[in-house]
Amino acid sequence: MKNLQHYIGGRWVEPADRDILTVVNPATEEGFARFGAASAHDVGQAVAAAVEAHPQWAALSVAERVDRIDTWADAINEDVAELAELECREMGKPVAVGRSFIEGCVAGLKAAAAQALAYSFTETVIGPDQARTDIVRHSLGATAVITPWNFPVTMVLTAIGPLLAAGNTVVVKPSERSPVSTVRLVELAEAAGMPPGVVNLVLGDGRAGAALAGHQDIQLVHFTGSVAAGRGVGAATGSRLRRSVLELGGKDPVVIDAGVDPVATARAVAFGAFINTGQICTSMERIYVHEQIADEFIDALVAEAQTFTLGDGMEPATVLGPLVDESQRDIVRRHVDDAVHKGATIRTGGLVPQRSGYFYPATVLTDVDDTMLVMTEETFGPIAPVVVVRSFEEGLARAAESQYGLAATVYTDDPDHIAAATRLPAGVVWVNQWQGGGPERLYEPAGDSGMGATGARAAYDAATRPSAVHIAPASPAASR
Repeated sequence: MKNLQHYIGGRWVEPADRDILTVVNPATEEGFARFGAASAHDVGQAVAAAVEAHPQWAALSVAERVDRIDTWADAINEDVAELAELECREMGKPVAVGRSFIEGCVAGLKAAAAQALAYSFTETVIGPDQARTDIVRHSLGATAVITPWNFPVTMVLTAIGPLLAAGNTVVVKPSERSPVSTVRLVELAEAAGMPPGVVNLVLGDGRAGAALAGHQDIQLVHFTGSVAAGRGVGAATGSRLRRSVLELGGKDPVVIDAGVDPVATARAVAFGAFINTGQICTSMERIYVHEQIADEFIDALVAEAQTFTLGDGMEPATVLGPLVDESQRDIVRRHVDDAVHKGATIRTGGLVPQRSGYFYPATVLTDVDDTMLVMTEETFGPIAPVVVVRSFEEGLARAAESQYGLAATVYTDDPDHIAAATRLPAGVVWVNQWQGGGPERLYEPAGDSGMGATGARAAYDAATRPSAVHIAPASPAASR
């Protein structure tokens, strides 16, 4: 069994305490890695290393920092196959799916770091009296990145680029369910020559995350995870008057208009609902389809769901891997059972298979309503609940009725309906393509899905602190 260590100040170290946690392969239910959970002392050591490394890292030119990040990204690119296999073993994601996401996020890391070269770290404004004001954006110092278990590699890569390129140092705390691939990421950072203390790693559960979020020397916490945990992070940073960027849960809706191709749209929705076994915060979890195409759409969605074959993600034929653990499968099962009890119809799936591993099949539900858990709480599993609506306007209105506001997807060819879709209360609205968008995209979640704008220049605004230096013209007396 692989033994994992913390990475603090350029050294791999054992934890101060010996509270041992085990990483379990969800396809086999067997442990394959273990580590000592970080204590508050370990977290403090990591933060101290980040604080110590900050001045020297911030003193480098932007181009030098970007070059170091690029070197790390190139090393990650060479190691994508191993990283995808590690993700598969620790949380179940099929290797092919993992590879595609990691490759995309390595490109995203490079693009995000390159944006630092065009970002205005210094701006000059001339006033009407010819006084000059220089607006200088400074790095914050030691920051924290706390990531979830469903995308352990990609969530680190998504968050860390602007923080580092802006001159900050980082302490990374991955989920205790999936830390192995993150350890490998940090090994690659070390091999790529990242200076000691610039990237640090602590392994542990919520106790380590709380110690990190509440540490007096952490200037910003970038957290991705549940709403409940995010509230805790927000409270901890707020009480210290420090920043947090929170991307939390979602219950993302899909609105399908009458004029679209029902079969092609069903294929796209199946991918959005079932990929990574539905364990994506922007997974399609509420589907509103126009009654004119509902029957054909539902039939096609059922047929598509049945192509998502269950299996170990290490096997090339597997499309649908396991859920991350038994507790997550219990949530999915409870949501489906609640829906059926309240009158929903299972069109396919809905039964736990008799095999080892935390598997659950791709499931389509119809006859659902807004009293059911599967329509109100984040399921985070391969469940597609379908509601038939009488009009696009009804679908849009029902899509907006949620405490969450992470993302939404709309399929329509009507320009007026596209314009109406932009008013959905969501950080991202995709029209006719799920997960679209380029490196210049920026957004902020709505409702309980989080706070803090991120992406493109917003990520650099969050990672820096502006100060204004006002320089008045020299007086005639002073010039003599």
